[in-house]
Amino acid sequence: MAATQLQCRECAAQYPLEARYVCSRCFGPLEVGYEHEPMTDVGAVRRRIQGGPQNIWRYHDFLPLEGPQPQTRTGLPAGCTPLIRADRLAAKLGLREVWVKNDAHNPTHSFKDRVVSVAATRARELGFDTLACASTGNLANSVAAHGAALGMDSYVLIPADLEEQKILATGVYGTNVVKVRGNYDDVNRLCTELSGDRENWAFVNINMRPYYAEGSKTVAYEVAEQLGWELPDRCIVPIASGSLFTKIARGFSEWIELGLLDGDVPIMDGAQATGCSPVAAAFAAGADVCRPVKPDTIAKSLAIGNPADGPYALDLARRTGGCIDAVSDEQIRGGIRLLAETTGIFTETAGGVTTAVLAQLAERGEIDRDERVVLVITGEGLKTLDAVRDSFADYEVDPSIDSFEAVFGAPVTA
Repeated sequence: MAATQLQCRECAAQYPLEARYVCSRCFGPLEVGYEHEPMTDVGAVRRRIQGGPQNIWRYHDFLPLEGPQPQTRTGLPAGCTPLIRADRLAAKLGLREVWVKNDAHNPTHSFKDRVVSVAATRARELGFDTLACASTGNLANSVAAHGAALGMDSYVLIPADLEEQKILATGVYGTNVVKVRGNYDDVNRLCTELSGDRENWAFVNINMRPYYAEGSKTVAYEVAEQLGWELPDRCIVPIASGSLFTKIARGFSEWIELGLLDGDVPIMDGAQATGCSPVAAAFAAGADVCRPVKPDTIAKSLAIGNPADGPYALDLARRTGGCIDAVSDEQIRGGIRLLAETTGIFTETAGGVTTAVLAQLAERGEIDRDERVVLVITGEGLKTLDAVRDSFADYEVDPSIDSFEAVFGAPVTA
């Protein structure tokens, strides 16, 4: 595959591979277009991928970048995160086969390192000297870290009420942390305005968005490779803007089209929090567009009230036979505990959303017992510690056996 142009997702107008994100004809979003070369030896391509570096650059041939070895030009190696078979979670939910794609195992502990790696590499190719973003937290961590590793200045704009852990894990890299008095949609509007007159700034999720979004495809590539070049039957993915959700499906679709995989795109289920669920609400109402909402949820990393890719997420879920569900804050806390107690994986609130939606779908009987299900976990639980505060019991004893046994009882003898 070779990236050949940017193209509008609405009117199909084409543009050069530059820093541009919106169509000048219809104002639709732009994405990268590729030219697919005939594949004569699938086995050779698979072997070349498997012999590549242990990061996303093993998939360089399927990304919109120049040059043969971008891994020598990027600061942080993202990707190649674990795909873990979760038999105890599956048994708890009455399912046969559940896998957890744990993308907390990235340099800044979220999947955002994938998209920033691609966007930052492309930004350097285009001559930018400053990285910037609008973020709900994880993206701020990643942009700050990549800027530090690459020796680029960076600016991260975040809602002022963001979780303290995410702010601390951003500022440590020496970035410019800008707290905006407002929600994410306010932050995003400000960054869009700023991107118009700061020529040397690469706003990874605005003027670099077509390239940034392509990094999410690598989740699908890895899942298929880790399953032995096979497709899952169903994927459950969190939805904020909807980009991750749609691009994972695009990754599967590309490899099916190229002949690297056999089968169909998996059933795609999206997961949102009820306190910010414009896509889930539109799905339930049978609508094709999302009505913007004001976020009010503990899942701040998903708190985008006006999701750019919402309509495309709706279409994808319906086209693959999936759904888009929402769960309450209490269910999110329960999802965090369920995943931790059955797999040993501690996820942030976004992962609590996806796990709770998985449980909800299983309870409703919407997942066939014999399906192979992949649950996508996008971030580390240490980023949202407040979500689990007071959610478990602890005990305090004196340093004596008598004190311990007063709480837990004496050992049982035969």
